[in-house]
Amino acid sequence: MKHLLGFVLWLMLCAAGAACADAPGGIRATYDIYKAGIRIGQIEEVYRREKDRYTLISTTGATGLFSLFRPGKIIVRSSGLIDDHGLKPQISSAEHEGEAQDNRSAELDWNAKKLTLIHQAQRTVVALPEGTQDRLSAMYQFMFLPLQSPMLSFQMINGGYLLNFDFAISPGPLLKTPAGEFATMYLDNRAQGAKERTELWLATQYHNLPCKMIVTDAGGGKITQILRKLDISP
Repeated sequence: MKHLLGFVLWLMLCAAGAACADAPGGIRATYDIYKAGIRIGQIEEVYRREKDRYTLISTTGATGLFSLFRPGKIIVRSSGLIDDHGLKPQISSAEHEGEAQDNRSAELDWNAKKLTLIHQAQRTVVALPEGTQDRLSAMYQFMFLPLQSPMLSFQMINGGYLLNFDFAISPGPLLKTPAGEFATMYLDNRAQGAKERTELWLATQYHNLPCKMIVTDAGGGKITQILRKLDISP
């Protein structure tokens, strides 16, 4: 049994290493945000890889009449290392234009295994579980995962605390979006009894990048994010 477990781990490392080698050097993605069938915002995301480091910037802004009520943008940043297991964030931040009281950031010290959560002048230090992602890096970590098992679990920084995600994985439908038609893999955390349900459709022929996401809150309200444009560079 011990030798079998070691062999399985070796296979997983090989798969992750191959995914790292195949991952693109640059991505620019645009998503539309819908609520109750109405387009309320747009997200622009830019991923760049420089050898063993990455940077991610996501800018969200309201559209149409909703921009009158939420004129400021939300700018989320993530940066860190890339190793055989994929993205390893070191610094994460979320800036709300015009609402500085909502700004948050995090520092991930992998050597000390400590996570520092920062909100205004308050710094909270907690243990840093292996494989932790932030909300932005989590969406691009799928590029480095084989997704061959029926379940996927990881910790994610969600504002001022860590949230555990347990996704059931299954083949998804052929999905039509404004960016094109994609063969997909479907991830759903509903099976784990989460209060907030997250559904993801990953484009399997495009590095497992998300082409659709639906987040359903405890009251049944839904926010849908759909890919509008995708540019990938080597």
